[in-house]
Amino acid sequence: MKGRVATLALALGVLLAPAAADAQGESVHGTLRAPDGKAVAGVTVTATRNGAEIGKDTTASEGKWEIPLPGAGRYTITLDVATLPAGLNPAREGGQTLRNVPVPDGESRTVIFQLTRGTPAPATGPGPGQPGGGGGGPPQNAATPWLDRFAQLLVEGIKFGSIIAITAVGLSLIFGTTGLINFAHGELVTLGATVAFILNASVLGPQLQLIPAVLVTVAFGAAFGGVLELGLWQPLRRRGIGRIQLFIVSIGLSLLIRQIILVLFGTRPQPYADYTIQQEWHWGPVSITLRDLVITVLSLLVLAGVALMLQRTRTGKAIRAVSDNRDLAESSGIDVSRVILNVWLLAGGLAALGGVFFGLAQLVSWDMGFRLLLLMFAAVILGGLGTAYGVIAGSLVVGIVAQVSTIWFPVELQNAWALLVLILVLLVRPQGIFGQRERVG
Repeated sequence: MKGRVATLALALGVLLAPAAADAQGESVHGTLRAPDGKAVAGVTVTATRNGAEIGKDTTASEGKWEIPLPGAGRYTITLDVATLPAGLNPAREGGQTLRNVPVPDGESRTVIFQLTRGTPAPATGPGPGQPGGGGGGPPQNAATPWLDRFAQLLVEGIKFGSIIAITAVGLSLIFGTTGLINFAHGELVTLGATVAFILNASVLGPQLQLIPAVLVTVAFGAAFGGVLELGLWQPLRRRGIGRIQLFIVSIGLSLLIRQIILVLFGTRPQPYADYTIQQEWHWGPVSITLRDLVITVLSLLVLAGVALMLQRTRTGKAIRAVSDNRDLAESSGIDVSRVILNVWLLAGGLAALGGVFFGLAQLVSWDMGFRLLLLMFAAVILGGLGTAYGVIAGSLVVGIVAQVSTIWFPVELQNAWALLVLILVLLVRPQGIFGQRERVG
């Protein structure tokens, strides 16, 4: 156990080191569309902070606009209603102004203004046009009760944590069965999101609706994971390559895949063609779009399915046996190589699905998986090394703490508080939430 923890600590150190180099400039952007889906051009959007104008832009012919920002923080984004075409209005009273939009360090944030043809609806509860993604919660308002904000951010945290869990389960199973710290796992997440985007945005051919595109993407992710195992990791293990060397190889693979995606996809974050503009549902103090609700429910159902598979099926029992004691499992007649291949297929498919969900919740970008990788490692360690059940619990804790912390602290620190909880839990329970104590020596 000590050797595994030390190796994983090295992985976290390497992970943190290049983070600043890959940071992107902050900005807010969006696409303005009429209720019938047609782009709205010539509308002015302005960003301010503390009453001072930061920048402005005018929507282009396809309705797109973008405003570069000087740094992370909370901004007020305002749509100039005087520049709207006749007959178009914000969907809600006051909906032309979005206050305290959180923009994390190095991110480009999507802002959605919903329009209507007719009289705007009364302003009740958080209005539409929330920044797309699971970070920072609804716009802050002094009149909003503290418990209302807590409930909203708790829902956001569950959604964010379930996405982390889907992407991190495969990372945990790979570590449990092979001892490999797969630094390239974040790129499997990015690859899934970008493949679905290419299919859905008709980049290389006819547009494929997002749901069938997701099915194709999951199959592609599983196949890609299998190819990596058969073509790279299995031959290296048979040659007796040590875990540290395999870890270094995974870093090189991560850089290679990430740069290829950067060249093919570009630096500008992109939304999927489907399910980008949706009306929020209001349940008491909680507001959520149908898209985010589906992401959360599907994520939890997939996680429950994975847990059931590990507990009840023959393949799942074999995976748990190899994770517990590989030599004993092999001497019992279990085909360890086949089990590891199944783990890679499962990990690749889950990473691809998690990438699509993460791209829907935020935006598809070339480094999205890398930005999520630190939280995946934190969830794996917090839940217990090599345990699938633990990583689910750890991911939910990380996601909830990251979101709820923005009630009291700046959004730029939300991941730092999640990692602080990781440290506190490990001080009390070094093996993690679901990990088992092991005698050393």
